[in-house]
Amino acid sequence: MIYHDWISILGELRARREPCVLLTVLEEKGSVPRDSGSKMVVTADHSFLTIGGGHLEYQCIAQARAMLQSGQQAPHSEHFSLGARLGQCCGGMSTILFEPLMQQQPQIAVFGAGHVGQALVNLLSTLPCHVNWIDEREGQFAQVPAGVSACFAEDPLEQVAAMPAGSYFIVMTHHHPRDLELCEAILRRGDYRYFGVIGSATKRQRFDYRLEGKGFSQQQLATMRCPIGLADVKGKLPAEIAVAIAGEIIAVYQRAQ
Repeated sequence: MIYHDWISILGELRARREPCVLLTVLEEKGSVPRDSGSKMVVTADHSFLTIGGGHLEYQCIAQARAMLQSGQQAPHSEHFSLGARLGQCCGGMSTILFEPLMQQQPQIAVFGAGHVGQALVNLLSTLPCHVNWIDEREGQFAQVPAGVSACFAEDPLEQVAAMPAGSYFIVMTHHHPRDLELCEAILRRGDYRYFGVIGSATKRQRFDYRLEGKGFSQQQLATMRCPIGLADVKGKLPAEIAVAIAGEIIAVYQRAQ
């Protein structure tokens, strides 16, 4: 799709809850590739429109993505001389404004679409986050909340590998052996911001024993939350468990912000 309207681009990104940086040519002197007011939108994976191409644009895209990666929220401007340093022969000068838009939002993978999974995903869908909902049973996705990506996966382990660094992983499938396989795959990644597994203290002991046998250290296992959720939120109903888990996730991503 070819975009000519930066406002429409921002609207579509907002609907997808995708953070971006808006680049604007604030000022130009001499010979430059784009006039003042020219705009460009940069996301983690794509760029839209142009501020002139060449090394100037390449450097600005890299800087915008570094802002997204670091979670920088404050806008700032920078002066660029379009000479030998940027490998451009225009000889002029451009001032570029970088405006981060839409706070970086947590990427959450929920494995399991049982009663608790359904209650939890309904809660998470109302929060500023991206929810990926994975289950091996296609029929479990009868009702998928708006903004949630439901994935019928014959091999859920592939979805572990597909998540970006810093993701939140929640394991609550219908099958304990599958839970254990997922735990092993997530622990081997080791780059998550949050990792929780539904279950009792007894399940935790059993999993720790088996995972230690696969070579994981006590320090690694300590990063796995099980039982999952805020301890002060009691109750066995799916909605009560979902509230406890959602509360814990909110606390984690608010600390990160």
